[in-house]
Amino acid sequence: MKRKLIAAIGIAGMMVSIAACGDDSGSGDSKGTDAKELTVWLTVDAQNNWPELVKAADAAVQKAHPGVKINHEYYGWPDKNAKLDAVLATDKAPDVVEMGNTEMLGYMVKGAFAPLDAGTFDNSSAWLDGLKASVTYDGKTYGVPYYAGGRVANWRKDVFAAAGVTSTPKTYAELTAALDKVQKKEGDKFSAWFQPSRDWYAAMSFVYDAGGSIAKEDGGRWKAALSSPESLKGLNEFKKVLDSYMHGDKTKDESDRYIVYGQGKSGMIFAPAWEGATAAAKENDKTGKLAGNVENFVMPGPSGKNLPVFLGGSDLAVPVKSDAQGLAAEWINAFTGPAGQKGLIAKGNLPNNKTDLATLKNDPATAVPATAAESNWFVPMAPGWGQVEKAQVLQTMLQSIGTGKKTVEAAAKDADAAIDKVINTK
Repeated sequence: MKRKLIAAIGIAGMMVSIAACGDDSGSGDSKGTDAKELTVWLTVDAQNNWPELVKAADAAVQKAHPGVKINHEYYGWPDKNAKLDAVLATDKAPDVVEMGNTEMLGYMVKGAFAPLDAGTFDNSSAWLDGLKASVTYDGKTYGVPYYAGGRVANWRKDVFAAAGVTSTPKTYAELTAALDKVQKKEGDKFSAWFQPSRDWYAAMSFVYDAGGSIAKEDGGRWKAALSSPESLKGLNEFKKVLDSYMHGDKTKDESDRYIVYGQGKSGMIFAPAWEGATAAAKENDKTGKLAGNVENFVMPGPSGKNLPVFLGGSDLAVPVKSDAQGLAAEWINAFTGPAGQKGLIAKGNLPNNKTDLATLKNDPATAVPATAAESNWFVPMAPGWGQVEKAQVLQTMLQSIGTGKKTVEAAAKDADAAIDKVINTK
């Protein structure tokens, strides 16, 4: 599921009451260990797919604290944040809340979550870099990574075999050579690689692969860096992909990519690992040829290394207004610890830590997403990043590049100017 950052819309009003609570500079588990009741908010993913893991965490906490009552509420992703914003303005905040990792920043900036002592959580020293970044702001930890989802390449074996390619590429040169063969054979009405121009997750993977970045911090201030030589190198490589292999609508984003892939007019996508299989599902496969014929592989990068991927996923946080912060931290550790991670892996998720991720590389069923997730990146954890996303600065830049409306250099320069206006603003 794509989880876009919900910037600090709707939470400004609640901050007056949150500020009245004071700034607890200690860890979020320093109070409330003796609470008699705990309220946990999770999304319906947990309710529908791994309720037994929730029950196991409850049991562990209740064993340590006999008589504790644990309440659960479940929300859909589109509804959760509006409900959270409303309740955080009252004295009835939940004690644990699940957040999409790109949703964390706006709340951390505004002081909505309690700081936590990362050292008290299992495997915290091995948290995946991208997930660790998502719960860290201004040197403090405000959440615990729950699980992850990465991006992989997926292609149609029949299309590439018909062009004489029978094995997945290990280098970027092998990939582009294979794509060239398919594009030549299929013609310009076919996209050898269906890559939506506005997909900034993919584009920024090329930027980071080239040693660039969206923005950099220096002396406590953030400055956009898309015009750096390294970032421009990555953006130019992304433009080559669009020019050479993307023959669809270059004003689109990635929201319906799996649907387009299922229509049979493209040979490859670079996307969250679930998209290839979803495109091949009976209801989406309009050709009748995708089932059993699509294959994930680790995306090689132009640098010679695996292309770094954006890690999506979920985090668990403790609202600063919770009266049971210590108990909340214990529940989170029980839920995200070794047993919880084992259960989440069994359900097809990537774990929150490098130790468990390494074990998945030895299993053919999980080797591709696990290997791909090892090299990852995350958005700048700057106070104004939510405003950058809200304004769709990156999408606008990439559409201008994809359609040829602007040169890569001009589009990057304009994007940097737009980012610099807001990135340091709370």
